[in-house]
Amino acid sequence: MDQSTAVAAEGGTDTRPGPAPAGPADRAVHPVVERLRALTALRWFWPAALLAGYAAQVAFRLSLSVENYYPSVHADEDSYLVIARVLAGHPTTEMPVGVVIPGGYPLLLTPALLIANNAASAYHMIMGINGLLNALVFPLVFLAARRLGLGRGLAFAVGTAVALVPPVIFYSQFVMSDTVFPVILLCWLLAMHSWLSPGTLRRRALYAAGTGLAAGYAMATHDRGGVVVAVTAAVMLVVLAFGWVQRLASLAGLGGLAVGVGFSKALAIYVEGKFKEAPSTVGTQVIDNLTNSDLIGTTLTRFSGQLWYFMTSSWGFGAVAFVLCVVAVFGRRFELADRVVGFCMVALLCGIALASAAGLPASDNRVDNWVYARYVAPLVPIFLTVGFAALYRFTAGRLARLAAGAAVLTLALGQVVLGYAGSDLKRYVIPWGVPDAQFLASQWDGLHMGRTTLAALLVLGACLLLRFAGGQRVVWAVTLCVALFATFATLTITDQIAQPHYKYRKWEAVGIVKDAGLKKTDNVIMDWDLDWSIRMSLPFEIYEGRVWTNNVKAGNEPQGSANAVLLRLYKDVEPEESWPSSPAGWQLAKYDQNKEWVLWRKG
Repeated sequence: MDQSTAVAAEGGTDTRPGPAPAGPADRAVHPVVERLRALTALRWFWPAALLAGYAAQVAFRLSLSVENYYPSVHADEDSYLVIARVLAGHPTTEMPVGVVIPGGYPLLLTPALLIANNAASAYHMIMGINGLLNALVFPLVFLAARRLGLGRGLAFAVGTAVALVPPVIFYSQFVMSDTVFPVILLCWLLAMHSWLSPGTLRRRALYAAGTGLAAGYAMATHDRGGVVVAVTAAVMLVVLAFGWVQRLASLAGLGGLAVGVGFSKALAIYVEGKFKEAPSTVGTQVIDNLTNSDLIGTTLTRFSGQLWYFMTSSWGFGAVAFVLCVVAVFGRRFELADRVVGFCMVALLCGIALASAAGLPASDNRVDNWVYARYVAPLVPIFLTVGFAALYRFTAGRLARLAAGAAVLTLALGQVVLGYAGSDLKRYVIPWGVPDAQFLASQWDGLHMGRTTLAALLVLGACLLLRFAGGQRVVWAVTLCVALFATFATLTITDQIAQPHYKYRKWEAVGIVKDAGLKKTDNVIMDWDLDWSIRMSLPFEIYEGRVWTNNVKAGNEPQGSANAVLLRLYKDVEPEESWPSSPAGWQLAKYDQNKEWVLWRKG
């Protein structure tokens, strides 16, 4: 990429803005132009501009989640919060999701739990940490755009636009690893490109080690990181075998990968040792489902659906970048670094989509499982960046061919899902699971794949038409329009989906705690038939105490250190009879027949 980019190598033109001949209008504003050029030439200008842009991105994210103070996405948020509290030294409690998940993301949240003295304050601080982490997409996209040959000003604008799109920001409004995963993947790809680009042995070795460490941390953050590690290991071994770069640099990369994977394993062992629940078995489930002939159709359809969602949620630019990366892999006029990074982008996108399609429950009737949005969303920033670079630097003819291929790919993927899933797509869908699709369709009551596809391709087409009509003179206008559209989309999705979902979950998270008079130091037993959302939320809301799930109504002995038991109270059962086998010393404390809960206390 750098100055001789893959774009130019494939027949495009380097259309970075340069000094234009001075006409009468130019001479009239010449002093202003000269002053601006002098300002941008100062050593401190671009670092200061990036810092200001980053601060603005953080502020925007905080404005979206400033009122959030409890988990609402069950059981993902609850599980990350519980791991974070244990890593911060708080007492061990129950793992809500039932299995122990990776702890790399909760590790970043521990400062909040070390400082805060209650669950609400901790959650507020975590929203701040999320904003700081997620906003790093902006400077990293700036660096990626510079590698793709864009000038500093245009790279700054592209970074701003990409960092504002819904797939980047939406999940940062919740305690989810998707907050930081795009940042990890951008670091991974940037380090890989630097490792494979010409440079000294020391420089290449450092970037190779950074590539391996980033892959290892991806594995420590989410199960998707296993695909990152597999792709990284394969690339490093091939590069080492063929001697494409200095072998010592490749060995440094393998060493960094070993250290990263070792850290991931050590962290997993430590976290798993703190809980009685078993480790996640999603990897085994993926392999089992991939080898199950009865599930091939379902798995491949879900795979196609995730790719379709990815293409539409990136407004067609992701599809353009996908086609371009495939061309780059097989185009010998591209530089080595561009070809390998292009391969990694395609391999990671397809690998994650296939693995998650196989890992989703086979018998789950959720509509969004056919077009699951979340797992491939962290790749949207880098694909968008490549798509924008192609828009700004390619000739009209090449752009038209890429866009045609992108449109055909998107339509074909959507048709695969419609043809196989059929009427299953018409059932009620949880809006949280398909936010981008509902926004593009301007319909908030279900999944409308045709409208979503059309809207995404219209956005792409509008940008292409502006580019064709105005040439290089309109690239700033196109970027500004995309940034404004991204801001509007994110605000709309927050207003229509994120905040309603958050408010809907309020009582199960904090209302029950207040109504039942539970304290943060209580040790609470929850019965198996208690509302699922309550059982997910309480392990974090009981901030300094401990929570268990125990079928005490069936006669199980309560844990010795427990001082409260929360049970479901059926409307045809008297509160005094809700726990017939209650041991001596336990007394009925509070209940609500309408909301179906009853609390017993010891002593």
